[in-house]
Amino acid sequence: QVHLSESGGGSVQAGGSLRLSCAASGDTPSIKTMAWFRQTPGAEREIVACISTGPGVKTHYSASAKGRFTISQDNAKNTINLQMDSLKPEDTAMYYCALTSGYIVMWASASTYGHWGQGTQVTVSS
Repeated sequence: QVHLSESGGGSVQAGGSLRLSCAASGDTPSIKTMAWFRQTPGAEREIVACISTGPGVKTHYSASAKGRFTISQDNAKNTINLQMDSLKPEDTAMYYCALTSGYIVMWASASTYGHWGQGTQVTVSS
């Protein structure tokens, strides 16, 4: 059983920054891909960024996140962070952490991930 615990959401004005964290516990695979998705009411979950951890580290970003957000892992490799800078009102959403084992090709697809956190709200005001 894998448990994901997110933290760091909140409210900020446009142009500000927030840092989200996701800690994985339980039976976590040594090689895994962890990701951040976001969702607004009535919309599908969309990828924000992901990071694959193992012998090598690979990261991927959505077009909207590239250049503004940075995904990283801590030394224990069971926690990932999402540093979000230059936030915009359209970044307002519930942000979810997700995990799957191994390196994956379909990293942007929510159906690829079998484990999810409870979500943390990010609100950006104009």
